[in-house]
Amino acid sequence: MSALKLAQSLIKIKSISPNDKGCFDLIEKELAPLGFSVERVPELNSETLLAKRGNTGKVFCYLGHTDVVPSGPEEEWTSHPFEANVVDGELIGRGAADMKGSVAVFIESLKKFLITNPDPKFQIWMMLTSNEEGEPADGKINTLIESLTQQNQFIDYCLVGEASSSNTVGDVLRIGRRGSLSGNLKLIGKQGHVAYPHKVLSPILEVGPIIADLNQITWDCGNEYFDPTSFQISNIESGTGATNVVPGHLNMLFNFRFSPESTHESLKKRFIKILEKSKCEFEIEWTLNAQPYLTKKTNLLNIIQKALKTVNGQEAIVDNGGGTSDGRWISPSGSEVIELGPRNQTIHQIDEKISLSDIDLLTKIYQQILVETNNQAE
Repeated sequence: MSALKLAQSLIKIKSISPNDKGCFDLIEKELAPLGFSVERVPELNSETLLAKRGNTGKVFCYLGHTDVVPSGPEEEWTSHPFEANVVDGELIGRGAADMKGSVAVFIESLKKFLITNPDPKFQIWMMLTSNEEGEPADGKINTLIESLTQQNQFIDYCLVGEASSSNTVGDVLRIGRRGSLSGNLKLIGKQGHVAYPHKVLSPILEVGPIIADLNQITWDCGNEYFDPTSFQISNIESGTGATNVVPGHLNMLFNFRFSPESTHESLKKRFIKILEKSKCEFEIEWTLNAQPYLTKKTNLLNIIQKALKTVNGQEAIVDNGGGTSDGRWISPSGSEVIELGPRNQTIHQIDEKISLSDIDLLTKIYQQILVETNNQAE
């Protein structure tokens, strides 16, 4: 099955996090004839596929996911999000760029590489999760990584197929990511009639100065590798629905994307210090989604840059922007982790797409990365 046909088949499967819904079945059928042993590891409400080929040399791992975010209103799509239609040279569908297209290209690049290199001098793994986009409570790949570490099995090079590119495929590589700290704030005031302000304490009025203070803070200045820590509010809820009632509670969801110049504990302390200025009592539920990570070793970076020079005629710029990725689970064990995938222009949007030319180009790049990895191992 070609990369396009496989990508279409995967997109047609409505694999909303944390459910794989049969994507792994298709992938296993493609990998088995290539000599891969495939293991499927359940984790709470999700599942991880781990495919391995070879038993000597360094471990090169393709890392990705088969789950997707919801499509949003299907009637707003110009082509149905789960029909995987090709329109004007673009494959349209939920997961086309994030990241079923990359998964299909993983496999196509392996097929092409193994034709001319049937006995590589390194081990090839593929690790795919059904819950990259979803909640940690449904299970993440970190449990499998911890198990592999306990068995002294480590990944040397990890290529993550997330949509890292900007204007052209391969123009940007991500060598790290900022950390992510989320919070659910509950401000507790006093409910009452709007006509008696001396008898109420409005959390809505109290949150205004809090937000103003939070918006003015420079949390840190970042460093040569990382952008500064940023703070955003994603949701605020309060009110009873009546015009004459001051609510007694307000809930606010917020998130820090933090550089190594701040710790999650220091951010918590500074946040709470601002809240203590308010007349309201408060409660906070914190969730540490990810610590920052950075790949400083250059072996994999040099391999990828050499491949890009061969295919694209130029090297990529490197950065650590964007959200979190599953690379955060791989990096702590000492792996070199780099993200290289399609253009990041439509992920999670209506009419998510990947061009057919980008599928072909990404296939050539991934195949050349495997070639360069093999050459280095000689």
